[in-house]
Formats: sequence, structure tokens, C-alpha cells
Amino acid sequence: MTATVLNDVHVPTRYKLAAMWTSVMFCFIYADYFELYVPGKLQSMLAGKILPLGEVTQGVLMGTGAMLALPSLMILLCVILKAPLCRWVNVAIGALYAAIQLAVISRGGWTFYVAFGALEATLLALIVLTALKWPAAARAGESARS
Repeated sequence: MTATVLNDVHVPTRYKLAAMWTSVMFCFIYADYFELYVPGKLQSMLAGKILPLGEVTQGVLMGTGAMLALPSLMILLCVILKAPLCRWVNVAIGALYAAIQLAVISRGGWTFYVAFGALEATLLALIVLTALKWPAAARAGESARS
């Protein structure tokens, strides 16, 4: 029996980062969607409450929206920013959101929500590590082409 040799291609770091941000966003969306099935969640929403923030206001919704918009934009920014800036933006934003996820899951909650939070924190840590390990030659070459 002959071994099959698989042809593999080099995936640029920026595309790996964009893919990881996409995975993070899917986890955010599914965790929040599944949370709607937690008993009492919909009643709280209908009563105009967002736990643990309290009353729903335009400011609370704008802040919450902005928190989700930034990771969404990171998918695009990974592709369009010049390599050195892309690297440091991923390190900073990835570390910030990993810390936020760890704070959220440290409060506890339903198992699925903690599991999604742990997965999100892991993906965010991988984003930071991938950006930090971005090969210098690739960064220089991508900067020259950008």
C-alpha cells in the first residue's frame, strides 16, 4: 500500500488570524443564541433588563454593539492592515478580549456558556500567540507588498 502524500499550501499569517477571528465571532453568536433558551432570559429581556448591566438603555446597547463590532471588524483588519500594525492590533485586541472572556466565565453560569467562553478565550489566546510569532521575514515581505 502506498502512502498518499497530501499537497499542503502555506497560509499567510494574516489569513490564519482572520479565520480565528471568524471562529471567535461564530462562538460569540452561538453562545448568545443558546443563552436565549436559559429559563428567565427572555422574560428579563422583555422586561428591559440586561444582566448584569441592569436597565436596557441606548447607551448600554451601543456599548454592547461596539464590543461585538470590534471583533467583527478584526476579520477585515487582518486582511487590509499593513503587517506590523496588523500584528500589534491583534496582540492588543486579542489580549483585551481574552481577559474579558476570562472575567465573564469566572462568574460561572450554565455549563454551555462557560464552555463557549473557555473556547473563545483559547481562540483569543491563539490569536495573540500567532500574531506574536508572526515570522519577521513574512512581516517585512508583506509590508513591502502592502
